[in-house]
Amino acid sequence: MNMKMSHIALMTSLALLLGGCMVGPDYHRTQVPVPARFKPLPGWTVAAPSAEAPKGDWWTVFNDPLINRLEPAVSVSNQTVRQDYANYREALADVETARSSLFPTIGVTGSSTRQRTAGASSLGGSGAVSNSGALEGSASWSIDLWGKVRRTIEENKATAQASEATLANATLSEQTALASAIIELRTSDANIALLQKTVAAYQEYLRVLTNQGALGTAKPSDVITAKTQLENAQSSLIALGVARAQYAHAIAVLVGKNPEDLTIESAPMPTLPTVPLVVPSTLLQRRPDIAVAEREMAAQNAAVGVAEAAYYPTLSLSAADGFSQTPLSGLLHAANHIWSLGAEVDDTVFDFGAREGQVAAAKAAYDGAVANYRGTVLTAFQNVEDDLSGLHILAQQAAVLDSAVTDATRGAQIAFNEYQVGTVDYTTAATAQVTQLSAEQNALSVQEQRLLDSVSLIGDMGGGWSADALNDTAHALAKR
Repeated sequence: MNMKMSHIALMTSLALLLGGCMVGPDYHRTQVPVPARFKPLPGWTVAAPSAEAPKGDWWTVFNDPLINRLEPAVSVSNQTVRQDYANYREALADVETARSSLFPTIGVTGSSTRQRTAGASSLGGSGAVSNSGALEGSASWSIDLWGKVRRTIEENKATAQASEATLANATLSEQTALASAIIELRTSDANIALLQKTVAAYQEYLRVLTNQGALGTAKPSDVITAKTQLENAQSSLIALGVARAQYAHAIAVLVGKNPEDLTIESAPMPTLPTVPLVVPSTLLQRRPDIAVAEREMAAQNAAVGVAEAAYYPTLSLSAADGFSQTPLSGLLHAANHIWSLGAEVDDTVFDFGAREGQVAAAKAAYDGAVANYRGTVLTAFQNVEDDLSGLHILAQQAAVLDSAVTDATRGAQIAFNEYQVGTVDYTTAATAQVTQLSAEQNALSVQEQRLLDSVSLIGDMGGGWSADALNDTAHALAKR
C-alpha cells in the first residue's frame, strides 16, 4: 500500500508541475487609433455628459407614455431577445463542460454473478453452482500538460461573454426599433390630423365655390378643381391608415404580442431630447456590439493555443482500487483487495500537415476577428458622427421649415381671399393651398427624422449599457 501511495503522489506531483505549462499566445486587446473626441460641427455646442444623459431607462427622455409602458417588455417578451438569452445560457453550459476536463473522472463499479458449471461426469452428473462479485472504484485523469483544456476554457469564457454582449446588443437593437416604430406611428397620427384639417378646409372651399357656382359667380371648372383637390386629400388620408396599422402591428410583435392584442390610441409627437456627446473611450465601453467583437477576438486568440497544443503529447493517468471474490462471501476481506495504476502517453508522429493546417486556420480566424473588431469600432464612430451631423443639419432645416409653414399658411389665406374678391383665379388659390400642405408635411417629416436620429444616436452610444456589466462567467454560472 505504501508503494501504491508513493506512485500516486509521484504522478500527481508530476502532473501538477507540468500543468503549469500553457502553449499559445496570451491575449492582449488590439488597440484601435481613435480621435480624442467627436468633431463638433460649426454652430454646434458640445455638451458634457451629465445627469440628463440617457442611461438605464433611456427611452424616458422622449416623454411618450406608450414608449415608457412598452420598452420594459422588450427584454422579457421579445422573441429575438429570448433566443439570444437561450444562446447565452448554452454558452455558459459550454464553459462548465470545458472546466470539468481539468479534473479526474471518478467511477464506481459493482457486479455480482451466480453461475452453474457443467458436471464433471459424462453420465450427466450435477454441476457446481457458485457466486462471485466485485466492487471497484476507478479514476482517470488526462493531465492538461500544455494548457489545451485551460485554453479551451478561456475560449469558452470569452465566447460566453460575447454571447452575453450579443444579448445586450439584441435587447438594445429591439428597444431602439420599438422606439422608432412608435415615433413613426405618432408621425402617422400627426399626418392624419394634418390631412383631416386639410380635408375640412378643402370642404369649406368647395362649399363656397359650389354656392358661387350656383349664383353664376364661379366657373364650373373651378368647382371641379376644388372637388378634385378635396378627393385627392381624402384619398391620401385613407392611405395613411394602412401605414398606421402596419406600425401598430410591428410594435405588437416587438413586445411579443399578437397584432390584434394591442390597441394604440392617438397621442402627440414625442419630445425631442437633448443628447449630450460622449468621448470615444466612453463609447468603447458602452457599445455592446464592440464588446461582442472584442470577446470574439479573445476567443479566437485562445483557439490558437488549443490548436498549438496538438503538437505536444498527452498524458493520461488511471487508477483502480477494489475487491473481487469467488465465492461472493467474504468479498471485503483484505485478501480480496485488488488495485492498479497506469499511465498512457499519446503523441502523433506524422500527420502530413494536419496540425499545421489547424494552427494556420486558427491564426487566420484570429486575424479575421481583429479586423472585425477594428471595423466595428470605426463603424461605431461613423454611426455617431452621422447621427450628430444629421441632428445638426436637420435642426437648421426645421427652423427654415417653421418659417415656410407660417408663410405658406398666410399665403394660402391671402390667395383665397383674393380669389373671392376676383383679383386672382382659383388656380392661384389652389396652388397656394397645396404649397401650405406640402410645407406642413415637410416640417412634420423633419421632426420625425430628428426624433429617429435621436433614437439612433442613443443606440449608437450604447444606450444605458456598459461593458462593465459583462458577468464574470463563474458568477454567472453560480446564478444558474
